[in-house]
Amino acid sequence: MHTVTEKPERVIQGIAISPGISIGPLHVSARGFAAPEVYEIEESDLPQEHRRFDDALHAAKQQLNEIQIKLEEMTSTEEARIFEAHIMVLEDHLLLKRVHDAIDDRRQNAEFCFYAVMQNFLEAMRRIHDVYLRERTADIEDVCQRVLQSFDSVKIVSHHRPEDRHILVAFDLNPSDTATMDRDLVLGFATEMGSINSHTAIIARSLGIPAVVDLEESVIEIQTLTPAILDGYSGKLILHPSEETLAIYRKIEEKKKIARNALESLRDAVSETKDGRSITLSANIGLLEELPALKKSGAAGIGLYRTEFLLLKEGQEILPGEDEQYQAYQEITRATAPHPVIIRTLDSGGDKLPAERLDAPEPNPFLGWRGIRVSLDRPEIFKPQLRAALRASAHGKVALMFPLVSGLSDVIRAREVLQRCMDELHQESIPFDPHIQVGAMIEVPSAAIIADLLAKEVDFFSIGTNDLIQYTCAVDRVNPYVADLYRPTHPAVVRLIHRTVTAAAQEGIWTGVCGEMAGDIKLTPLLIGLGIEELSVGPQQVSSVRKAIRSLSYAECSVMADDALKARFSSDILSMSESLAKKHYAELFEWFAEQSRNHSLTARARHHTQRHLVHDISKAKTAFGIGEGMATARSWMPKGAKSRTIQLARFFTKFIARIHLTAAGKCCFLQQHQIVALDLPFL
Repeated sequence: MHTVTEKPERVIQGIAISPGISIGPLHVSARGFAAPEVYEIEESDLPQEHRRFDDALHAAKQQLNEIQIKLEEMTSTEEARIFEAHIMVLEDHLLLKRVHDAIDDRRQNAEFCFYAVMQNFLEAMRRIHDVYLRERTADIEDVCQRVLQSFDSVKIVSHHRPEDRHILVAFDLNPSDTATMDRDLVLGFATEMGSINSHTAIIARSLGIPAVVDLEESVIEIQTLTPAILDGYSGKLILHPSEETLAIYRKIEEKKKIARNALESLRDAVSETKDGRSITLSANIGLLEELPALKKSGAAGIGLYRTEFLLLKEGQEILPGEDEQYQAYQEITRATAPHPVIIRTLDSGGDKLPAERLDAPEPNPFLGWRGIRVSLDRPEIFKPQLRAALRASAHGKVALMFPLVSGLSDVIRAREVLQRCMDELHQESIPFDPHIQVGAMIEVPSAAIIADLLAKEVDFFSIGTNDLIQYTCAVDRVNPYVADLYRPTHPAVVRLIHRTVTAAAQEGIWTGVCGEMAGDIKLTPLLIGLGIEELSVGPQQVSSVRKAIRSLSYAECSVMADDALKARFSSDILSMSESLAKKHYAELFEWFAEQSRNHSLTARARHHTQRHLVHDISKAKTAFGIGEGMATARSWMPKGAKSRTIQLARFFTKFIARIHLTAAGKCCFLQQHQIVALDLPFL
């Protein structure tokens, strides 16, 4: 039972990384990472020392595998793969060679040699300027500590944990600490260190553990058993809360619980407006590992399958062949049945990774070789993908769509290649759906303006609003200098959407939206009023958008959309749509905003990091000739990493292990695009 003390209430402000509210006593945990004992080894005992190191590695990998399996059972494969990155550190042959060499050269015990080598990596990582990359230090520390604890000579320090439910306060928590928390006892946690982009944060959100980080000096100042409230929405840790504060938070907790249960109860409900207009609600995915989240969301199929995550996969020198693609498309088709899967053909270039290395960087990649242009120029890439998708269509409902269509010739040429693939499969007696639907993505103004011509050549339109807004407003959507000019409700954008929908309706085909506008519940009334028939959103957004759809009247939305088409300013259009949204589902906004906030902050950090890595790696290799026999910089880049933390994590662990030490014993790392050689004490 939580009791109120006579001490004055105190609020410590941190950063919210995982939503939720916890009320209970605090438990303060101090954890350390001390150097193991060091001692000399006789030459005759060196083989035994190498075996001790190998045994410790094996034990640590077994433990990590067990954690990964447990996390998969509780959440999803994607979050669990964070521990694949940890295992990959322990399998890196250059890192292992460095430790074995240190044992032989120094003739010291294996645990200290491992500790010394890892400290060099950690010191380099702590000095990296990029905040997101620097945060990966926690992952390496986690791996290092686990290996050290696997040696028979290292005593595992066991910190007392209370047997009652509590809020955990610590200096920092590593990913495995978080993944193995006893959820029956730990109500939530707060740490001095950490950020919203750390793997600890990702796992906390995945497990639904309320969490706050960046609480200055909390471990020193806070006493165990202090009554507290942890607010994972606003980032507050409230010590000695008053009776009034407790009452407020208990009401908030109950309100959010009701809202969450209400959304979950709609999982199997139809997505239609109050006056009976049906809106297909699909999901966007990029990896097969997202299928469990897709099924859990209740989405009516996949409105956008991003094939670049399959085709431009980390570490591969050549693109997957037809058979490998077919296996992936078949798996996703069977898993999604009876709902359809819309496969977007390779969409590379721009702010995405290129399909191949270019002799010289494009001066303006957003206006360059990207989307369907790449596929049409590279039939050796395009045809295997089309054939694989056609073969998968024999196992379920499959549709194809072409990205970045800018003119009628793009669609005609693409359909000609598709027809040749159909003819080949027919001659080879390989089954496929001859009536497979083919769509065009409307992402540039030229396509929207000639939508009446394009509609005669395709079976549906899917509006990629991210690029459509960018090209219409001439705004790079990731440029902070012009971020305020990126306006989804710009009158020109709204009119282009309306023009596209009207042209499609005249030809009897449907129009969907698969960009970020589709998942923004402020804009759901506008899109429905403009006549959009399908919305494809992230799996985590499906329940919120379904609730929004079911709360609206199509007739009322249509009247509002007509007024929006006459408006002069984007702010007016946004106000119209948002007002209608809040009129019908105001209670949804607070809940949805918190989910979106966590998602968007993480995505922005990943995107920023991905944009600079290829250039930096190439520069490092040129300057130092690092990593003999290493694959090209392109092949080490995590394809699609701008939206996948695990891809970046898996890349980064390999990256550190390969640009670490020169023959002179200096550690090389990247800081603000400059190569730095750092003299380190251990080696």
